[in-house]
Amino acid sequence: MGSAHFSHLKWLTPMTGSMQWVREKRMKSRVTALIAPAESRMTHAGWIGIDNAPGIAERAPSPPVAAVQTSWPGPTETNSAFRILTLARYALMSLRSSISGCSAAAVVALSTSVAAAGMLDLSGETVEWVIPFSETGGSAKWANFYAPLLSEALPGNPTVVVKFMPGAGSTKGANWFAEQDYSDSNGALIFGSSGSTQFPYLLGDPRVRYEYRDWHVVLASGTGGVAYLPPDLAGMMSGLDASALRGTDFIYGSQGATRLDLVPLLAWEMLGLNVEPVFGIKGRGDGRLMFERGEANIDYQTSSAYLSGVVPLVESGTAVPMMSWGALDAGGNIVRDPTFPDMPTFKEVCEATDGCETSGEKWDAWKAFFIAGFPAQKMVFLPNGASEDAIATYTEAFDAVKARPDFAEISAKRLGKYPQITGEGAAAALNSATGVPDGAKAFVVNWLQERYGVSLN
Repeated sequence: MGSAHFSHLKWLTPMTGSMQWVREKRMKSRVTALIAPAESRMTHAGWIGIDNAPGIAERAPSPPVAAVQTSWPGPTETNSAFRILTLARYALMSLRSSISGCSAAAVVALSTSVAAAGMLDLSGETVEWVIPFSETGGSAKWANFYAPLLSEALPGNPTVVVKFMPGAGSTKGANWFAEQDYSDSNGALIFGSSGSTQFPYLLGDPRVRYEYRDWHVVLASGTGGVAYLPPDLAGMMSGLDASALRGTDFIYGSQGATRLDLVPLLAWEMLGLNVEPVFGIKGRGDGRLMFERGEANIDYQTSSAYLSGVVPLVESGTAVPMMSWGALDAGGNIVRDPTFPDMPTFKEVCEATDGCETSGEKWDAWKAFFIAGFPAQKMVFLPNGASEDAIATYTEAFDAVKARPDFAEISAKRLGKYPQITGEGAAAALNSATGVPDGAKAFVVNWLQERYGVSLN
């Protein structure tokens, strides 16, 4: 066995507090050259029936890396993953004994290189996470939640700094990111998009100079949204019926008609409400501040921003939730948001309000853009040209974050109860978030022109 095979062995992903086994498929492909001779020696040594030997951990040679966590992905993967890892260990032991004249220090250095093979080493680096909104909105809450956890999970434990680049409803920051190449940062730059970044892309906004297919998604986060009112206006509703609000002149702080705000704006129009948007705010948090100052009398926030910024207003009696946008079940139906199970959905309010229909062209358009904007609203990307090693490094880091024993609890409090998706699932979510039926797109383009004078043709 020659030393040339040594660099092909992928071992463990080093992660502070959460060592994780490299996925079995990737391990198999990298240890094939080592397994056959090692397995032959093990068979002669009496190590037969390894797949069924529960006490094999005690019989295995000492591992060539400093720390190994013997916790496994699940009972169906335990034996096969253990077999591959143990064989690889034995191969390394054999390699050590076969390298003549090689110092112990050199062998240790080779072993260390195994641990990092195929992964980025971000030791001493500062990873910049660019958010194209202000620091007061839901995207800021989401990125600031993940940043310290990502720092712990990435190899080398780099500092992860969230940087805000608001402007043009997120188009400014997205266009800037489109100009970056992976070679400029070598894994130290990531970008967080939102539905307000996706919608201009979907609608063919001429200001968009970014192409999602050039980027590499490593996390997709679902979310929800909640509309809320001042107590006096909320008291005018009769149960779920919003008809009594039709005589009120509403003011709403908006990032722009082609942004994620088109979901609430279209919903309120379907209810027959007279809502006048004030365009130009740099993030949804600025809309909440307008509400708090009395400059707006209707607002909505994504779930993370609602939990942190609006729930205190509700508890103090200065805001009352009106409805959530809901969530999708497995059949694609609008159901109650799992984060707000006691709150009615827009669909329920629409059904209870005379003149609001949950079928037809307008409803189909609203639902299509809700699906594009919320189930995979926020995503993390590496720039154009990212290497497979970089994609794998960030994917496995986010997987490690999700695997934390406390993740479900801490994420529910900060983000809500929504899917956090990596790998192939994130790629599928990106496809859903950046595509809507032609009929829905045509309806919204015409509606924007007629209602707000926004021309996208």
